[in-house]
Amino acid sequence: MAEDIKTKIKNYKTAPFDSRFPNQNQTKNCWQNYLDFHRCEKAMTAKGGDVSVCEWYRRVYKSLCPVSWVCASRSQPGMTA
Repeated sequence: MAEDIKTKIKNYKTAPFDSRFPNQNQTKNCWQNYLDFHRCEKAMTAKGGDVSVCEWYRRVYKSLCPVSWVCASRSQPGMTA
């Protein structure tokens, strides 16, 4: 278990800089990446494509958004900002 946590910490990457959101408050950046992930996932599923290309958005929003928001979004997929 301890090695699993160490591996996760070693492989953890924060979100890269996004020039659309230059301010310190990253709430809109979090929300935009959340929406982009679900739009990408929906579009790729509709086309029968590989959904793994959308993982970048998921990684970014999970890095930026508070854990409580990520957990709430799982239980309420229709959540709005």
